[in-house]
Amino acid sequence: MKLDSAPRSSSGISETENQPEPTDSHDSLLMTAQAVSLEEKPSLEIVSIIEPRTSVVVNSPKKQESAAVVFGTTFITIFLAEIGDKTQLSTLLMSAESHAPWVVFIGSGAALITTSLLGVLLGGWIANRLSPKTVEKSAGVMLLLISLMLFWDVFTSN
Repeated sequence: MKLDSAPRSSSGISETENQPEPTDSHDSLLMTAQAVSLEEKPSLEIVSIIEPRTSVVVNSPKKQESAAVVFGTTFITIFLAEIGDKTQLSTLLMSAESHAPWVVFIGSGAALITTSLLGVLLGGWIANRLSPKTVEKSAGVMLLLISLMLFWDVFTSN
């Protein structure tokens, strides 16, 4: 690559004068060259390629998930979280005591739907007012506090 002017050396790194400026956005993405003098010998020059003058930032928003993926993820998460918890055990005991399992099923199902509806409505309200990052950090702090309180309860009860 031939440069328009001879390099000036300063502390082992040379610069060139009168480098042409890019004329449009396509030219600005081209690599620029800089001549480097080796041991102050003007006859020995190498050309080094440096980074592009402009960095390209790609804005890639999160891809919207399909309804089936959201439904499946939600179902599996709630199903696994509810197995063996107090609600399931209470439902099991009420069903055994009342000898009316379908009435207990309808009652517990309605209660779970109602609490889920409250959670969805509250989550939608929060999503319109706070950033996802803030909600995520707040949920993490709340879960940490709950786990510390449970640990403290177990630790002090012995």
